[in-house]
Amino acid sequence: MSIPNTKKRQARPIHREEMLREDFMHDYGLTVSGLADALGVSRQTVNELVRERRAVSPTMALRLARLFATSAEFWLNAQQAVDLWDAEQASGSEIGRNRGPRETPTNTRAADNVPSSVSRRLERVLYSWGSLRRMDPATRL
Repeated sequence: MSIPNTKKRQARPIHREEMLREDFMHDYGLTVSGLADALGVSRQTVNELVRERRAVSPTMALRLARLFATSAEFWLNAQQAVDLWDAEQASGSEIGRNRGPRETPTNTRAADNVPSSVSRRLERVLYSWGSLRRMDPATRL
């Protein structure tokens, strides 16, 4: 049984790099240099991660997962939650104004939406291949 989440989130999710800095690095007594050595990446890369200037890539998520015995999905989901929150805040109510997909008549053929110049060129190509001669006139473009 699941409980549906119907409430809108009020606070920004914890940033994955903040989690890395405050929870993991602090608990393991790691510095930026120590973490860089353990991950096998440059110190600059880790510094940009910790300062929230670089996103966690799938490769980095795998490295972090192996080092801290977590899953790569943990790191990517944390990133996705923050990215989604930021996008939602940036768009405001603009996305809420969308009316949904446009309705198209169900009895139209794809060829009806093709410009006539394209349709004529396609007809010439098919005719030159000989396939248009064999087609029923009702199914021609």
